[in-house]
Amino acid sequence: MRSAAALALAQGAINGKKKSRENREHPTSPPNRGIIPNRDNGDIDMLTITHTHEAGTIIEGTERGDGTAQILKTNGWRWGRSISAWYVPNSRDRLPKDYVITRTASALETAGYALALEIDRTTRSTGEVEAGKAMRQANRADALEAKALRKSADAHQAWNRADAAGNALPEGGEPIKIGHHSEQRHRNAIEKAHRRMGQAIAADAEAKETARRARVAAATTSARYKPVTVANRIEKITADIRRVERSISADVYDRETGYKPATAEQQVKRAEHYAPQLDELRDQLAYWQQIRADQIATGQATNYSRETVKKGDAVKIRGTWSLVQRANPKTVRIQVEAGWDLAYAWAEVQDHRPAAE
Repeated sequence: MRSAAALALAQGAINGKKKSRENREHPTSPPNRGIIPNRDNGDIDMLTITHTHEAGTIIEGTERGDGTAQILKTNGWRWGRSISAWYVPNSRDRLPKDYVITRTASALETAGYALALEIDRTTRSTGEVEAGKAMRQANRADALEAKALRKSADAHQAWNRADAAGNALPEGGEPIKIGHHSEQRHRNAIEKAHRRMGQAIAADAEAKETARRARVAAATTSARYKPVTVANRIEKITADIRRVERSISADVYDRETGYKPATAEQQVKRAEHYAPQLDELRDQLAYWQQIRADQIATGQATNYSRETVKKGDAVKIRGTWSLVQRANPKTVRIQVEAGWDLAYAWAEVQDHRPAAE
């Protein structure tokens, strides 16, 4: 039967694990503020949801153990270690997600929290947004490169320790002498060598993964400006603009009469609602169209279309020449082999040869 002291120690360990799980809920908050505030006595700080185009949507005033974590998680918020605050994912450089903010505010107020909203709908130009992204990505690449160097040095030291532990074993793979005074020392040496080898392999794998992430981070900005990527982005933004414009003049559904045209007043109201989104999309479109025009002018991108490419011509796509089966307004269809055709966007065409050649 366990003693009372042993039971007390076991219960203490269980309570410690529970407390550890609670502390991880809000990792960077002060450790001495883990008690849920007494809302009946007004002992609660004001929470503030803020949004700016540059910083995104963030909530301020939360504390560890105040009960807000579960509400925020349920409504799609995440904890940002680098900013020490809860934030809405993908809200930076965008207009506020009103449905997320409204839903979160309602849940927090229902739970008894005092809440204020500070929503700034002013947007930055696409040029400023892209410059900020490039700077953040460059900083991330530099940090990962420095981390990769540290991990590589750690891996080198781990291999040295593994080699030293292996060299400490008896030469020639001498077997363990059962019952001899050297048995335990021999077993310990084998275990140490095995452990050090595992540590070296793990450190080497971590160093290689960090180096891979550094390479990806360094190439992210240039990949964002690849000619095909830019052309595809222009197509997407153009489609988004058309979708929003259709929403302004879309028919209105009525339960009794079904769909009917929107009135002039309804369209004006919708236009006011969608105006900030349209302004942002049109600014993005103008920016990327200028980028593509510059790429075409400098020869980084091609500008083929159905006006310059005809059936029977040859085009080079992804390094391979193929015969054109059909020239469509947005795509060119090529013959891969007998009975097998594929369609590619015009931005994918790298070179062209007329059928006469």
